[in-house]
Amino acid sequence: MAAVARTLLAVRALGLGDLLTAVPALRALARAFPDHHRVLAAPAALAPLARLTGAVDEVRDVDWLHGVGALPGDLAGADVAVNLHGAGPESTRAIAASRPGRLLAFSHGGAPPWPAGRHERERWCVLLAHHGIAADPDDLAVAVPDVRPPAVAQGATVVHPGAASASRRWPSGRWAVVARAEEAAGRPVVVTGGAAERPLAEEVARLAGLPADRVLAGRTSLLELAAVLAAAGRVTSGDTGVAHLAYALGRPTVTLFGPTPPGLWGPPARPHHVALHVAGGDGDPHAGRPDERLLRIAPREVAAALASPTLAAAAAGKETT
Repeated sequence: MAAVARTLLAVRALGLGDLLTAVPALRALARAFPDHHRVLAAPAALAPLARLTGAVDEVRDVDWLHGVGALPGDLAGADVAVNLHGAGPESTRAIAASRPGRLLAFSHGGAPPWPAGRHERERWCVLLAHHGIAADPDDLAVAVPDVRPPAVAQGATVVHPGAASASRRWPSGRWAVVARAEEAAGRPVVVTGGAAERPLAEEVARLAGLPADRVLAGRTSLLELAAVLAAAGRVTSGDTGVAHLAYALGRPTVTLFGPTPPGLWGPPARPHHVALHVAGGDGDPHAGRPDERLLRIAPREVAAALASPTLAAAAAGKETT
C-alpha cells in the first residue's frame, strides 16, 4: 500500500445489505477520484458483488460485523480514507490509526455529526456532499453478473424467508401461504437462502407443496444468487440483504418491514418496489423473536402486492430500474 502513490480506501466492513446501501457513495467516490486505486475494506465474501458496482478496484478482507478492530498494516498510508462504516468514534479512530493523508468521516475534521433519521443510502451522500463530492442516493444499480441461473429461476417469484435476526423473520407458514398463492396464479416459486437457511427454505417449500428442485437455498454462490434475482419475475423477502440486492438489480419487489421502518432501510421510491410496514414506532432489529409489527402483516397483503398490475408490468419488462 505504501508504494502506491494515490490510493483511496473506503471502509464498509459489514454485510450484504450494508454494502449495497453504500453503492451510491462508492460510485460518487469513483467519479471524484478517477485516478486513484480504489480499495474497499469489506468481508472477502462480498468481493464478487463489489466488483459489479464498477466503483471498486480491490477488496481487502476486513470484517467488523461483530466489533471494530485494527485495519491490516499494509492498508496504512492511503492518500484518502473514507469511513462508510458507521457513526464512530470507534471506526473513525481505527481508520485514523492507519495514518491516511486525508480522512472523511462524520464528526471529524469539521464534518457534520451522524444524521440520525435519514435513510442509510442518504447518510453517506450527506458526508460526501460536505466534502464537495456530489452523490445521488438513488444511484444504486449493480451490473447483472455473467452467470447462468438455474432454469427454474427464469421468470419465477423468489421467496426469501430468511434474515440475520429473528425480529426480521416472518413465520415460515405465512411464506408458504404466499408461495401457494403465487403458484395458483401460475407464477412458479423458488425459495432462496444461504446454506444455514436451507432447513427454513425446505420447510417453506414443504408447507407450500413445492418440488425439491425449487429450493435453491444453500445451492448458490453470491453471484449465482444475484443471477437468480436478476432472472426473477418478482422478489419477496423481509428487510434483509437480498432485498437490497433485488433493488440494485432493478427487480420488482415486495419487502416486509418490522422493527425498522422502510424510511431508514427501504427501497428507492419506485412503483415496482412495494414496502409493507405497520406504523407504530421502531423496534429492536436484533431481537430474538419476530417483531410485532412484522407479525401484523398478513399473507393476503403480500399476495395482493405481488399480483398488482404494477408489478406484473415490471415483471414483463415494461418497467425500468
